Amino acid sequence: MSKQREPPREYASPPCSLHELEAPDPTQRSDVMRWRKGARARLIAERLAIPSRDRRSFSERIAGALEEAIGESAGITVSTYAPFRGEPGLSSLVARVLARGGRHALPVVIERGRPLLFRAWVPGEPLEPGIWNIPQPPASAEVVLPDVVIAPIVGFDAKCYRLGYGGGFYDRTLASMPKRPRVFGVGYAQAAIATIYPMAHDIPMTAIVTEGGLFEPR
Repeated sequence: MSKQREPPREYASPPCSLHELEAPDPTQRSDVMRWRKGARARLIAERLAIPSRDRRSFSERIAGALEEAIGESAGITVSTYAPFRGEPGLSSLVARVLARGGRHALPVVIERGRPLLFRAWVPGEPLEPGIWNIPQPPASAEVVLPDVVIAPIVGFDAKCYRLGYGGGFYDRTLASMPKRPRVFGVGYAQAAIATIYPMAHDIPMTAIVTEGGLFEPR
C-alpha cells in the first residue's frame, strides 16, 4: 500500500453550528480546551454514526496498513488498545504480530494524572475492567516497554497531532518513556480536522493510519 503524505485539509464534515467555526486563541489554554471539548463531542458522534459494517471493513484496511508500516514484528513488542466507542478493532493485526514472533501489550490506566503502564497480553488471557470499564490485563501480567505504540484518535491534523479524550495519558506516557517508540495514531478518515491547536505538552504521532492509508507529518 502506497503512503499518502497529506491528509484532508478541511474539516471532517460541515459544522453543525457557528461556534464550531470559531477558532480559539491558541495562546489561551482555556480557549483551546473548550474548543477541543466541542470538537471531541462532534467527532465521536460522527464516528458512532458510521455503520458497523463499514467500521469493520475500515478496521481491516487499517490493520493491513499498520502491518506494512510496522514491518518485521519478530522480537518487538506492539501495544494496541481495547476498542472503545466505535474505535477501529485491531484483532487481526494482533494475531499477525504474535504469529510472526512479536509480543503484544495493552495500555493500563493506573490513576488519573499518571503515565500509562503497558502489560503483556495475548487473546484468550483474562482481562479485567479498568477505569471507564475499558478491559485491561490484570496486575499479575508482565509490565513491558513497547517498541510500537498504537494510539486511538478522536481527531488528527496534517502535522499528525492527535486529539484524544482529554486525559493526556498518551502525551504524558510518551514524555516519560526512556526510549521513544514509534507511535501510530489510528482512526477513521472522517476524523481529519484542520488543526488541534497543539499546546506545549502535545506530542505528534510518527504517523496517522486510517482506512485511506498512512499519513506522515506534512
